Amino acid sequence: MDSDKKYRILQVHNYYQIPGGEDAVVANEKQLLEEHGHKVFQYTRNNNELKHLSVFQKLLLPFATLFNIKTYRDIRHIIKKQDIDIVHVHNTLSLISPAVYYAAISVNTPVVQTIHNFRLLCPDATFYRDGHICEDCIAHGFRCAIHHGCYRESKLQTLACVINLCLHRKLGIYRKLNYICLTEFNKKKLLEFKQVREKNIYIKPNFVEKTRDRIIPYKERPDQYIFVGRLEKLKGIDVLLRAWDLLGESAPKLIICGTGPMENWCREFIKHNKLKRVELKGFVENKETRRLISYSRALILPTQCYEGFPMTIAEAYSVGTPVIGSDIGNVDSIVEEGKTGWKFRPDSPGSLLSAINRCMETRELANDEFYKKYDSHTNYDLLQKIYAFVYRGK
Repeated sequence: MDSDKKYRILQVHNYYQIPGGEDAVVANEKQLLEEHGHKVFQYTRNNNELKHLSVFQKLLLPFATLFNIKTYRDIRHIIKKQDIDIVHVHNTLSLISPAVYYAAISVNTPVVQTIHNFRLLCPDATFYRDGHICEDCIAHGFRCAIHHGCYRESKLQTLACVINLCLHRKLGIYRKLNYICLTEFNKKKLLEFKQVREKNIYIKPNFVEKTRDRIIPYKERPDQYIFVGRLEKLKGIDVLLRAWDLLGESAPKLIICGTGPMENWCREFIKHNKLKRVELKGFVENKETRRLISYSRALILPTQCYEGFPMTIAEAYSVGTPVIGSDIGNVDSIVEEGKTGWKFRPDSPGSLLSAINRCMETRELANDEFYKKYDSHTNYDLLQKIYAFVYRGK
């Protein structure tokens, strides 16, 4: 049966210059598949290569981003040589390009594309502009993005993204792909792209390996909360600190792990408002971050945008820690009020304060949710079923 078949998978991933959650997902899935007897090959590029291009190569880059001939030839060669069953794509920007789709389909090999962000609908991939949620490109077309220079605050680079999206939409390649969405919210948004067929969309969240350490009972946890992420307005760090200011003298400890453009602002705000219970730890390795989460009463995620699938949520659930998160986008979809955490209006420190108070009044949550949805065994079963459906329909 297809559901028992050990597939030969070609993973395709273009690494960004700054490492991110997508990279961890690729590594985790490769290890998971290999542990279950599948053969996994990889085709990867890294945008750090852009730093070493010659002047001539940089001039040709916009064309390679549209359709990289090298990618097309390489993918066809690997599929034939390694007898690949399924091509699983995670990211194609900038060096791999959508050429990977055409190469796989040209030799009758099905393609699965994991949707880590909203780039098929928004050139900047975030649905966020000028400090607020923005879906203008869905309502009025990509000219809105060009007008505002949404991608890297550059009208020229945004135009290049729009040309890329429009060209491949016109060629109809996206209707030939299969998609993995991380949440129901992701799926709902993707379906606003009319070329995508609902029968080709599957839902599978990201996962983390469950901890081998015991879950710390709430009664043994110190009165502390934790934020993990970039210190920037997009992640709501200012909303978080303003909420802590509202807590006053009774504020519990807040640990902030991360760096970013608002780091100096955070230091000044903490100093000016005498927030003695707030600790800025800077960059913290993942292992230590997960340990700190396991001892905290909640992970706080005050994001101002829709997000992709924050791995910190799955990491929190894996150690029995609930999440206090914004009630928008994927965070709203993942966090269940009163079951795995609490939600609040993203732009309101007062609403966040209310959620913190609800957390203070409750006992431990979340761990059952992790075992149901986000552990590796459940995730493998989902991924294997998706591959079976896709392979059967090729």
